[in-house]
Amino acid sequence: MATTSLWHSKGQLGDLIAYVENPEKTGPKGTEDFFNVFSYIQNPQKTADGSYVTSINCLKQTALRQMILTKQRYGKEDNYIAWHGYQSFKPGEVTPERCQEIGVKLAQEMWGDRFQVIVTTHLDKGHLHNHFCFNSVSFKDGKKYNYSKAEQQRLRDTSDRLCQKYGLSVIVHGRKAPSRPVWLDEQNGKPTRYNIYRADVREAVNGSRTVEMMEKYLRRKGYLTDFAGKHWKIRLPQYQHFTRLDTLDERWTPENIRRGLGARATFGNKRPTVDFAPELPEELRVYVPFQRTTHIYRLFLYWEYQLGVLSKGTGYQPTSPFMREELRKPDEITAQTDYLAKSRIETLDDLLSARETLQIELDTLTDQRTKLQNRIRRASPAEKEWLRTEKQAVTAQITACRKKLKLNVGIEQRSVKIQDTMDMVYTNEEQHRRMEQDRKRGLKIR
Repeated sequence: MATTSLWHSKGQLGDLIAYVENPEKTGPKGTEDFFNVFSYIQNPQKTADGSYVTSINCLKQTALRQMILTKQRYGKEDNYIAWHGYQSFKPGEVTPERCQEIGVKLAQEMWGDRFQVIVTTHLDKGHLHNHFCFNSVSFKDGKKYNYSKAEQQRLRDTSDRLCQKYGLSVIVHGRKAPSRPVWLDEQNGKPTRYNIYRADVREAVNGSRTVEMMEKYLRRKGYLTDFAGKHWKIRLPQYQHFTRLDTLDERWTPENIRRGLGARATFGNKRPTVDFAPELPEELRVYVPFQRTTHIYRLFLYWEYQLGVLSKGTGYQPTSPFMREELRKPDEITAQTDYLAKSRIETLDDLLSARETLQIELDTLTDQRTKLQNRIRRASPAEKEWLRTEKQAVTAQITACRKKLKLNVGIEQRSVKIQDTMDMVYTNEEQHRRMEQDRKRGLKIR
């Protein structure tokens, strides 16, 4: 199973030449990176004293200077100087010789007809991997390499084809990984969207005797479902794309789900639990379906109550999947509510007025810090110390001001989300209330 990646180094050719001639000189970022890439990928300790270093369309001893000459020949001496990438294999799946052989073939197919390339195989990690470094300018026609999405896919496809040819594994179901914060929250069991999906699907499978009842269970919770085809999918209305059940858990294929239905449905199908916060205090009755409120502070108190953050002593937490994801960051909601209280902000107009004041304060402080920095440059050594202390104090004020400004903007954005979410909750509950009434009415008629 080989994975691949590719990225660029930027800089000016003149700076690169100066850096090559004097490696101890600190050149602009990108220039230094390019020189360091050559040193890194050909490191004797990583490549068994250079045994696993191969050059294509150049000599490995003079590859860097040959690339410089190519750039000078075509006048392409700035921006992207070179491209650097890797091909990494599953531990224990290839020998160093086979790893190098596959890497060279990949480089030849991808870039060998137009670019100067260095291919090295590194042995210093638990997994063998190839590095590629190649000129951004073609020696053949002077055109620069364009790493488009199509080219990215070609790199993956070529690597997979070569792996299959050599009997190695490939990634069959590659998919975009979540961001690191979401991934960490997933691992810690916090209510991310996908953890909420998993919990509700698990309930539906365990509590339903048939596929139809499982689908009905999820729809009652507010999900949109698509159980046609070989991959069953669900989503909540606020998200654009469906999520496959076998992506949430690889065991959740239609066949496995059918076999596991009704594990806890001894006395019939389980009804989904959708409960709500205890009776609202009168002063928090701010939400009216499909009507926007300007009472920002009361709206946030209302939202904390609905999430169980404010209703102390009840142990209440929302069961509706529309709302549960908000509990992933309760501290953020609490911080925004505290800001509203301390700043005596009641309405949207108050919020926007406070934002304008904060922006003026931030601009003033930023200008003050710039003037202090200019004074420091011209000051005597004796003056510089107290000027720097004064600048640090202004920087602390700027940091505090930016934090308040971020809270202010976040409150306006969240206020819209709160009302949109509650509108979806209301719509879902109203829809099922009418369906239940129709069902009872139909029974009475019979």
